[in-house]
Amino acid sequence: MATSTEHAVIEALRAGDEDAFRALVAELGPSMLRLARHYVSSAAVAEEVVQEAWLGVLRGLDRFEGRSSLRTWIFTILTNTAKTRGVREGRTLPFSSLAAQEGTGPAVEPDRFLPDDSRFPGHWAVRPERWEGAERLLARETLDVIERAIARLPAAQAIVLTMRDVEGFDSAEVCNALDLTETNQRVLLHRARSAVRRALEEYMR
Repeated sequence: MATSTEHAVIEALRAGDEDAFRALVAELGPSMLRLARHYVSSAAVAEEVVQEAWLGVLRGLDRFEGRSSLRTWIFTILTNTAKTRGVREGRTLPFSSLAAQEGTGPAVEPDRFLPDDSRFPGHWAVRPERWEGAERLLARETLDVIERAIARLPAAQAIVLTMRDVEGFDSAEVCNALDLTETNQRVLLHRARSAVRRALEEYMR
């Protein structure tokens, strides 16, 4: 649901307020570009997708009813634009197909859990390591490890993880923007987080 602040922004945009539009582009543009990059083959094409999405936003302002937040609505336009461009490039399958394909197999190695014949079946055999030292976690090289791990993820996982953990969308916003079920969204996010954590564990050792 759009907030009163968002309604004020929408009315300013509808009135042709260029400062309001520039402020919105400055706020959301980097996130939109980061997300679009997961769908298409190059940064240049991602920039074209973002520009096309902004045109879609301007064209659709009069039809926006505020049933979702302004940000969710804009990112829905972005993801639809990016999916269309990705399919045209032969790079991306429909998102529902990607989600279905990535929903099989264990997200965490089975040997990290105790076997069925143990005293505590299914519990951790090898617990996730605790990482000490915020400075190390926030170091540029650690962020590089995370970025590379995200870049290696299957497309649907990378997109969901980027929206949830990088851009701060909640699960309902992601499901709405990507036309995903809550179950698919949860599975994709779990797999993505597990893969990134695995990369961090290897680095921390």
